[in-house]
Order: sequence, then C-alpha cells, then structure tokens
Amino acid sequence: MKLAIKPTIYDKYILKQVLFSSIGAILLFTIVWIAPEMLLNTIKDTLAGILTIKEAILLLTLELPKILGKAFPVGLLLGTLFTFDKLSKDSELTIFRAIGLSFGRIIAPIVLLSLIFSWLCFVTYDKLIPYAESKKHAIEGSSHPNIQYIYTQKNENNQPILAVIVSNFKNENMKNIIVMDFSNKVYDDLHGLNRILVAQTGKTFQNRWELYDVTEYKISQDGVFISITNKDKINILEGNAAADAYMLMSYSVKRERDITNANLKKYVNLLKKESLDEEYHYMLNKYFQRFFHPFVCVLLAIMGCLLGFSKPREQRLIGFTIAIGTIFVYYITLPFFDLLAEKGVLHPLLTAIIPPMVFLGAIVAFYRSKDL
Repeated sequence: MKLAIKPTIYDKYILKQVLFSSIGAILLFTIVWIAPEMLLNTIKDTLAGILTIKEAILLLTLELPKILGKAFPVGLLLGTLFTFDKLSKDSELTIFRAIGLSFGRIIAPIVLLSLIFSWLCFVTYDKLIPYAESKKHAIEGSSHPNIQYIYTQKNENNQPILAVIVSNFKNENMKNIIVMDFSNKVYDDLHGLNRILVAQTGKTFQNRWELYDVTEYKISQDGVFISITNKDKINILEGNAAADAYMLMSYSVKRERDITNANLKKYVNLLKKESLDEEYHYMLNKYFQRFFHPFVCVLLAIMGCLLGFSKPREQRLIGFTIAIGTIFVYYITLPFFDLLAEKGVLHPLLTAIIPPMVFLGAIVAFYRSKDL
C-alpha cells in the first residue's frame, strides 16, 4: 500500500505566490549588490582596455554565485513576508484559518520550498562559488606573487627541523627561497643550524620540493660557516611533508569561499596537525557555517510568514522594518563570531550555531506574540 501526499489547491496557490515573490526579491538584492562599485569598476577596466567586453560580462556573471549565497535566505524572507502580508491584508489568511487550517498546515508548503532553497544555498557555497572564484582569478591574472610564506617542519617533540621562507610564488613555481636546516643542538634562546640554503627559484611537486641555482652555507655546531658551495638542484620536503607544505602555502592566499567543502575539511585537519591554532579555529568555524547557513533559509522563511501574519489595519512597515533589521544584524555579527572562534573565546561549533539559534528563539517569540 502506497501513501501518496498530493498537493492541494492551497499548496499550489501559496507556493506560486511565495516563489514568484522570492525570485523577485532575489533579483532585486542581486541588482542592488552588483550595481554600484562592482559594475562601475568593470566598466572602467573595459574602457581602459584591461578587459575585453567578453571578459567583463564573464566576470560579472562569475560574481553571481557569491551574491546568490546571501540572496537566497534574504529573498526567501522578503518573499514570504510580502506574500503573507498581502494575504493578511486581503483577509485570505482569515479564511484559511476559518476552514480549519492550522498555522503549521498553512506554512507547510513554505517549509518545503525553503528546504529546496537551503539545498541550493548549500550547493552554491560548496561548488559554485569556489568554481566561479577560480575562473575569476584566472581571468584577472590574480596569482598573489608578492605574498611571502614561511613553512616550519617540526618533529614529534614539536621542535623545528626545517624552515622554508618563500618570498613569492605562483602556483607551483617559487622565487627567492631561503631554507634553514636546524641541528639537534639547542641553545638557551635558539636552535642551532646545520646549513642555510639560498635558492633563486624552486618548484613544488606532489612528493618533493626542488630548489634551483642554490647556494649552500654549511655551519658547524659552534655556529661558524664551514663552507659555501653552489649547486644546480637540491630536493627538500619529501613525501607527505611536501604535499602538506604546498597545501598550506597555496591555501594561505585563498579565502574560505574559494575552497570546496571537501578540501576545506582537509585543510582544517592539516591546520590542526600543524598546530596553527588561530587559523584552525577560524577555518573550522567557517566549515561549520557551511552547514548551518543554508538552514537559515528555513528559519527566515518561517519568520517571514510570522511577520506577515497581521491584522487588516496593522501597519505593513513594522514587519518589513523587523525583517531588514534581522538581515542586517545577522550579516554584520558574523565577523564578530568569526573573531571569537579565531581567538579561541568560543568553540567554532558554538560560533557557527549561535546565529541560527538566535533566529529560532526569535521565531518562538514571534509565534507566541502573534497568538496563533
């Protein structure tokens, strides 16, 4: 025996109303976000000959996933609020209640729609935004060539074995590298050195780093230079250490939004392994946000329904003011919680879950105040 739940006329009607209103709100949010500075800068670069018309259009298109990640929950909140406010003013919600529909049954199709939006939001952050950002950097030629990176390899006692200083790099290619090979001798305030390598160029491979045009300075246990030799090539950081160092170096110039969920999880585990506490806490917080932020679509949809429930003579401005204020507070407080996670004030799981829980508490408060 199969149990099939068929959508009613009410479900189709309310879904259509909310869907169109939400799409309109998303389009409006996108236009407002992309119009001022982003569009102006793209036009300037096109007129200056930096970008072709095709590249300019492509760059603006690649900005859309980043905007949609924020637009989905905002659009759903405004879409449900506008629809339910209109239904309230036209006394349609009163009719729905009079024929026996509970509040839960009334918003059931909205919850279903919000789950679809949540999935779209999750996919946008996991796949679309990292893909768009990688394509955008390729068009803009963004390679971060002037970023210095320092990697320190440590033993099981957390003592440094090797320190690699890269003056600048682009993808697998490096320039002006200094390597300090530490000895086992430890002084009161520093570790001794076996040798110092100074290379003009270098290249990273999956299982090793190669340095070219290298000057090697050998050092005695007493800290005195023994010899200075030139070598065409020297290998360093072999095996897993090479792969780990490359991930840390390449991801050090990336933002969280440039990384897929799977790679972000690997990066978080590597940061923990390397005892990079602040970056580990920050990125772990961002990883948890990938799962909690899409759920905000459901919470904001329910909140929009509650704010839209009003008496025929109530001012429409009150609900929209609360909605705009809610959106503003949510996005402006996210950096604050990021900082709390980074500095270790709160566990990253808490900093990621507190904003949605605040929304949940607000929903309960609104529900009780509406006496539904």
